[in-house]
Amino acid sequence: MGLDLKDILKLYRDPILARRIVDKIWEYSKKVDKVMIMHVCGTHEWTITHYGIRSLLPDNIEVRAGPGCPVCILPAQDIDSIIKLALDEDLTVLSYGDVSRAKGGSGYSLEDSKALGFDLKIVYSIQDAYEIALSNKDRKFIFFGVGFDTTAPSTAYMILKGVPDNLIFLSSYRYVPPSIGYIIQAEDIMVDGIINPGHSSTVTGMAPYRKYFESKPIPMVFSGFEPIDVLISIYMILRQIISGEYRMENEYSRSVTWDGNVKAMNTLFKVFKLLDGLWRGIGVIDGSGFEFKDEFRNINARYLYDLEYPNKDSHMPSGCRCADIIKGKITPIECPLYMKMCRPDKPIGPCMVSIEGTCRIWAEHMILSKAGET
Repeated sequence: MGLDLKDILKLYRDPILARRIVDKIWEYSKKVDKVMIMHVCGTHEWTITHYGIRSLLPDNIEVRAGPGCPVCILPAQDIDSIIKLALDEDLTVLSYGDVSRAKGGSGYSLEDSKALGFDLKIVYSIQDAYEIALSNKDRKFIFFGVGFDTTAPSTAYMILKGVPDNLIFLSSYRYVPPSIGYIIQAEDIMVDGIINPGHSSTVTGMAPYRKYFESKPIPMVFSGFEPIDVLISIYMILRQIISGEYRMENEYSRSVTWDGNVKAMNTLFKVFKLLDGLWRGIGVIDGSGFEFKDEFRNINARYLYDLEYPNKDSHMPSGCRCADIIKGKITPIECPLYMKMCRPDKPIGPCMVSIEGTCRIWAEHMILSKAGET
């Protein structure tokens, strides 16, 4: 009789196994100086924070969150553009809930701007957007496409399948592999090892990361999302550092392969091409922005309404240090706005807006922890 899901999860959350891995990490930590490891996934940050993994690590082993939240790095320009477009052209905006709360350079979010007169509907998938547009043919709709390699293929699939004539798109999708290249090469970001994203890598595979690894080899591990996954990934990075033999390793072999989901990637690149993409808090990263190919101009809001492709310096609210948090240079508690002016119920910076944002994850666990003390 096979294991069910609960049994499998117990294996990846086994406290005895976790203790053994932690003991090995402590043993290895005595052979290295200070080690900075960066991950680039909001789900990894949730696991690390929720299970208190940082509290288990030696003082000289630090794990920081990088640019792993698509809402956090969403260009402020695109938020401003879609607000103006919706007002000027009387469009109904179809957006994910987190995206609707992110503030643009004007200081207003989609939710804030509803008071100015345009219609906003929250959707959970591109399928929702399709069905809403199909059921309301007397209205014009625009879908705000925000996400990474994980969600962009489903949008591409739906477009190839065919969408209603009253539905257009603004693409702010981003391709994750080039962000790892940026992190490795950036002079102001000092990392000794990378935990690569699990969800994104399930789609892209490991292959697109190879050129970035070869440009400047550092330990790189593709990790799953359970606490045992993360601990093993940290252990694997330390083992590489101690041996001096750096390589790309796959801890998440149950889901990640070298080539990834070939069908999904082929679908993706039938609809999109890669341009240099602006990441809020970072700047422009070469070859990281998904934009529609010319044959899809009829649904591309940038082409139809001559919208500027985002290329300006990333905007952050005054006093907000989300840019440094996105780069892994500081932790949320080092931002002067954190849990003062900027809270989950009233987010200011993009890292507090999204459920995948580092500040939001830290804040909600802080609130839960205080609630448990009372």
